[in-house]
Amino acid sequence: MIARKQSWKRPTAKRIERGEVWVVDPGYVVKVRPCLVLSIPPTDLDRALATLIPCTTSIRGSRFEVGLDIRFLDRHGAFDAQNLMTVSTAKFVKRLGSLATEQMDQVEQVVRLRLGL
Repeated sequence: MIARKQSWKRPTAKRIERGEVWVVDPGYVVKVRPCLVLSIPPTDLDRALATLIPCTTSIRGSRFEVGLDIRFLDRHGAFDAQNLMTVSTAKFVKRLGSLATEQMDQVEQVVRLRLGL
């Protein structure tokens, strides 16, 4: 009997795109909060992970914070590039909206600064 090659496909999941803001529950020390997706969507062969930059309302005025006026966020805050995280896409709770291209450009600039790229 010839064994069949098993196909490893993950169950249909939420489509998560770069530039979207989601409510995410990381499930550890960090509380549930809005986060901006920095990574591209995973393929079926990739791990179901996304790299995020969380939104904080505890603004310190750091050069690594990006304050943006975003209509779909309830409170004014900033995206904190000092707190980048990668979590399972299963931790994504609710999509809130997407950043405009100009807003994403601002975030990318600060992330590059933070990472020395």
